[in-house]
Amino acid sequence: MDASLEKIADPTLAEMGKNLKEAVKMLEDSQRRTEEENGKKLISGDIPGPLQGSGQDMVSILQLVQNLMHGDEDEEPQSPRIQNIGEQGHMALLGHSLGAYISTLDKEKLRKLTTRILSDTTLWLCRIFRYENGCAYFHEEEREGLAKICRLAIHSRYEDFVVDGFNVLYNKKPVIYLSAAARPGLGQYLCNQLGLPFPCLCRVPCNTVFGSQHQMDVAFLEKLIKDDIERGRLPLLLVANAGTAAVGHTDKIGRLKELCEQYGIWLHVEGVNLATLALGYVSSSVLAAAKCDSMTMTPGPWLGLPAVPAVTLYKHDDPALTLVAGLTSNKPTDKLRALPLWLSLQYLGLDGFVERIKHACQLSQRLQESLKKVNYIKILVEDELSSPVVVFRFFQELPGSDPVFKAVPVPNMTPSGVGRERHSCDALNRWLGEQLKQLVPASGLTVMDLEAEGTCLRFSPLMTAAVLGTRGEDVDQLVACIESKLPVLCCTLQLREEFKQEVEATAGLLYVDDPNWSGIGVVRYEHANDDKSSLKSDPEGENIHAGLLKKLNELESDLTFKIGPEYKSMKSCLYVGMASDNVDAAELVETIAATAREIEENSRLLENMTEVVRKGIQEAQVELQKASEERLLEEALQKGRTFNLTAGSLESTEPIYVYKAQGAGVTLPPTPSGSRTKQRLPGQKPFKRSLRGSDALSETSSVSHIEDLEKVERLSSGPEQITLEASSTEGHPGAPSPQHTDQTEAFQKGVPHPEDDHSQVEGPESLR
Repeated sequence: MDASLEKIADPTLAEMGKNLKEAVKMLEDSQRRTEEENGKKLISGDIPGPLQGSGQDMVSILQLVQNLMHGDEDEEPQSPRIQNIGEQGHMALLGHSLGAYISTLDKEKLRKLTTRILSDTTLWLCRIFRYENGCAYFHEEEREGLAKICRLAIHSRYEDFVVDGFNVLYNKKPVIYLSAAARPGLGQYLCNQLGLPFPCLCRVPCNTVFGSQHQMDVAFLEKLIKDDIERGRLPLLLVANAGTAAVGHTDKIGRLKELCEQYGIWLHVEGVNLATLALGYVSSSVLAAAKCDSMTMTPGPWLGLPAVPAVTLYKHDDPALTLVAGLTSNKPTDKLRALPLWLSLQYLGLDGFVERIKHACQLSQRLQESLKKVNYIKILVEDELSSPVVVFRFFQELPGSDPVFKAVPVPNMTPSGVGRERHSCDALNRWLGEQLKQLVPASGLTVMDLEAEGTCLRFSPLMTAAVLGTRGEDVDQLVACIESKLPVLCCTLQLREEFKQEVEATAGLLYVDDPNWSGIGVVRYEHANDDKSSLKSDPEGENIHAGLLKKLNELESDLTFKIGPEYKSMKSCLYVGMASDNVDAAELVETIAATAREIEENSRLLENMTEVVRKGIQEAQVELQKASEERLLEEALQKGRTFNLTAGSLESTEPIYVYKAQGAGVTLPPTPSGSRTKQRLPGQKPFKRSLRGSDALSETSSVSHIEDLEKVERLSSGPEQITLEASSTEGHPGAPSPQHTDQTEAFQKGVPHPEDDHSQVEGPESLR
């Protein structure tokens, strides 16, 4: 390209192209270095300093710009990065620099040049999109074109508007019809720009009984038009969709055009599906848009061109009215808005333009055909084979749900029945969308919420593929990632309701309904001092949940646990993550409850002992000193003193010596646990359902394992059983010997047997 620039006679123009290329290359190279040096943070000049008196060179200034662009990426790793701009992108950026340079020409040269640029671009766009004899208005704000079209419609229908203004509109109010599926905020924007009250807007509902739920109801629209005419209003303009903003559906534009011609209404069409007008095959509904009064398109995202304006094509014969409406201008600089697109179209050519749109449509069809073969994935675009937008959603019927009510969307329904399933699936779809965006960033996938369907995933390559460089392999990878996540989604969805029921049936646990959490569920342990009616901070509860989180993570299960505030509350609660395998919800809930109770009891014990220990240690030192001096002996036993931490008092060591002489130590209290806590197989992780009757375990190993469990139960049953077991090994394995019977009775009475050996009895110095 440098050699080509040398052939340009105008030195300023050649230098401009060279500097632009070097500047973009410097920024892109700096971005690559930033990505490679993950540990280094760029110093960004966020705090403005004094303006240097001597000035700075171009490299220093660009370095500052680069720092400002990428300085906070370590703090926000998921922030959008600047796209890698190709040669066609350089042409679009060059258009803005050229526009400033061309504006310095003398008026005559400027007028000729700008007229040529505007006329060429308009002619090319009208031919590409099959819009015969049209005019073009280029604008930065995508909705600005429609606002200017509304002004043109008002001037065309109200002959005295220029003179009388508001009075004309007041006597016969204009009505602008918008689809219920129109982009959010469009009606409010038009009223603000035109100075019209909100009652001038009429929202046309979509089909609710037959047909698509995203297509305008034509019969209902005609009824609305007749009602407005009877009330003395003027039906002014209708905004139709060739690809709704959310799902990508196309209205019945052919029928709408006939209706508008009948009542003299201006028909304006917008939507991403207008790009398919450039292809050889176009659906009949989209092709009808070529006969509308105006249409707004966004070629910049379609072609991957940065800083390219949107364009509104329209048909009107009166140049005076278009000038008053602001669609045309006598200022040459306004015509230069078309310059970036003029340069880019010449660089791409007709073949390159069509190929990019065709590639995006092929990506959509490829994904749609693949998703039809995937279970639990519902595609929401209805019979739109030519639509470049694919909207889908994970959905699985829960056991016991009524299929009759599943077809009726109930957005405001409480989480039961259909509403419960949608409530659960929404969080899972949000999780799935975030996972897919990280795994396949080139897909350009977005997560959105629809009023009727809930949370969905949208693939719109016409708006992203050219910028991200999406290929067919990326679509295949996207489908593979969806299939790999389905087992987790299905397992988690089935466990959510079971987990909720187990929590609600367990004392001390409260189920927390957090609609944004995608895991199995959220639970809070209600301790003894918990104020259930208060949403204020709870330090004791925070400590219990922090300890609970630590204990559960030490189990090394496949589940993930997090701690955080309750939804719309400051109280701590436990978040249980996604499940990739069959989890025993009963064991999970009981383990949570038992562990939390143990932590609370230990915490309260420590709190109670704090003051007791402080006062009791002094008394213990005095008493132990007296006990060591007296050394009283009774029945060959030495009495001592032990300090009971729980009670905070000194007690005799006689019971301890008796038990030690008998060979049976004091049994520690069992750790609190649920009644369903089970013995796990070797290598089995916590909370897994036991695989009874599995072929993986042989009969011999099963019997051996049962015997081991029986031995564990006998050993843990208490000191009496241990004594019996020990004595049976000395004699016949049948009934216990007379000596054993005498010992047992002696143990129960607390009196040592004459034959017992007291050599292991400890002195009074021992502290328990």
